[in-house]
Amino acid sequence: MMYDVYIMSRSSLLSLRLDAKLKKQLERLSRTMSRSRSFVAAEAIREYVALNEWQIEEIKKGLAEADRGEFATEKDVKQVLNKWKRRGS
Repeated sequence: MMYDVYIMSRSSLLSLRLDAKLKKQLERLSRTMSRSRSFVAAEAIREYVALNEWQIEEIKKGLAEADRGEFATEKDVKQVLNKWKRRGS
């Protein structure tokens, strides 16, 4: 539990509204994990933000490559498709 106290001392308060069903799910999950609702909610938000930051960064990289004209050739695409077709057979 010292971990929770350490995190709380470096954090700030955020208030949000949850629908009743989601709140019950959060309560059930936090009990199962022996963690506070705040801890479980913060972890969920942390993972959501990290995933979306990564996805947006990858999209930006792809757009930059496209702007530079760095596209796969038709031959490259066919090779990859054929590789996956063979694996799926």
